[in-house]
Amino acid sequence: MTAIVIAGAQWGDEGKGKIVDLLTLRADLVVRYAGGPNAGHTLVVGNEKVVVRLVPSGILRPASTCVMAQGMVVDLRVLCEEIDALEARGVKVAGRLVLSDRAHAILPYHLEVDARREGAATDAARIGTTKKGIGPCYEDKAARRGIRLGDLVHREHARERIEAACEAWSPVLRALGGQTPSAGAILEALQPHVDRLAPLLADTAKVVDDAIRGGKNVLLEGAQGTLLDVDHGTYPFVTSSSATAGGACTGAGVGPTRIDGVIGLVKAYTTRVGGGPFPTELSDAVGEHLRKVGGEFGSVTGRPRRTGWLDLPALRFAARVNGMTSIALTKMDVMTGLERLEVCVAYETKAGRTEEFPLDDLAQSKPIFRAMKPWSASIDHARKLEDLPTEAREYVTMIEEALGIPASLVSVGPERDATIARGDLFAPR
Repeated sequence: MTAIVIAGAQWGDEGKGKIVDLLTLRADLVVRYAGGPNAGHTLVVGNEKVVVRLVPSGILRPASTCVMAQGMVVDLRVLCEEIDALEARGVKVAGRLVLSDRAHAILPYHLEVDARREGAATDAARIGTTKKGIGPCYEDKAARRGIRLGDLVHREHARERIEAACEAWSPVLRALGGQTPSAGAILEALQPHVDRLAPLLADTAKVVDDAIRGGKNVLLEGAQGTLLDVDHGTYPFVTSSSATAGGACTGAGVGPTRIDGVIGLVKAYTTRVGGGPFPTELSDAVGEHLRKVGGEFGSVTGRPRRTGWLDLPALRFAARVNGMTSIALTKMDVMTGLERLEVCVAYETKAGRTEEFPLDDLAQSKPIFRAMKPWSASIDHARKLEDLPTEAREYVTMIEEALGIPASLVSVGPERDATIARGDLFAPR
């Protein structure tokens, strides 16, 4: 395959970092097409954990070029800090990172609005935002008053754009108890970051298209997951961007005919961060086991994630809207040692039993579970499906049959090599 999209099949946090890192072994170009610094990808290299929030995971592979495309929103200060942290670890960033001049800048008023709105919301209305300014930045983009990274290179033009945006946000900030910042002060604080990042700016849509036309292996990675997609997720408890595979086309600037495959990231159980309905949630010792053993704490915020059983109707929905050609099943090792194991196979809704995911009536729908046989033997040594205990193999097969697509990758541990790979997804370099 030439161009592959990686899309989360649940509420995000499915383990994209490790899977993208594995696939970048053969990827020439790694493209992040949506989201902002609210999406941390955790990679385990040797005995070290590396968290990247904005820079694509492929930065750890010396042969890969990384692209931050126009679908992203970027906090320049955070990006510079991340580059500094990577370079301090000996990771070469110069000459390997390309930044879209059409990506939008997260500015101080976005951060303040985000934090004050979330703080003022009632418990029922609280989205659970990371307060990184992502939502308000995308609001500006949709309202056609956003500041793109290319604008910041032209200081006077940028000043006019920021002044107009500040004027628009001023009533909102006052109502929330905040103050409108000065455009001049914003530009002054931004200037060192603009000077540093300006050489990285480019028309990244052309960069990506040229690579695909040239037969390069291109990996497109999103952020969050299908159920947080602004169009297809559990609205209004969603993110502000397109987290599905379709977002790769708009966010990276390539046509759908350029995409050769879509890998859906599926965690062996389900997690969710923030507010919103979660029918398979576990609030018992099993849920705590999944949280503790799975390290289910936000890589950006440190917040504990809500945990629950795997939801097959939700996965079928995700497979459909993303056009998934295979899945990468992650964190199978976390399920080891459970005394009981269940999966949601259907829902009881007002209209009766259904195997469809009741997206618009989720809070009022009751999940129907099926018991599976748990396993106790460690699986972190497995490198082919036959190495797994019978019960674990049955679990993988059950998911494949429910979705009608194969599991191309099965992760059995956090390390790079703790993975069962079934077939080559990318041609060798």
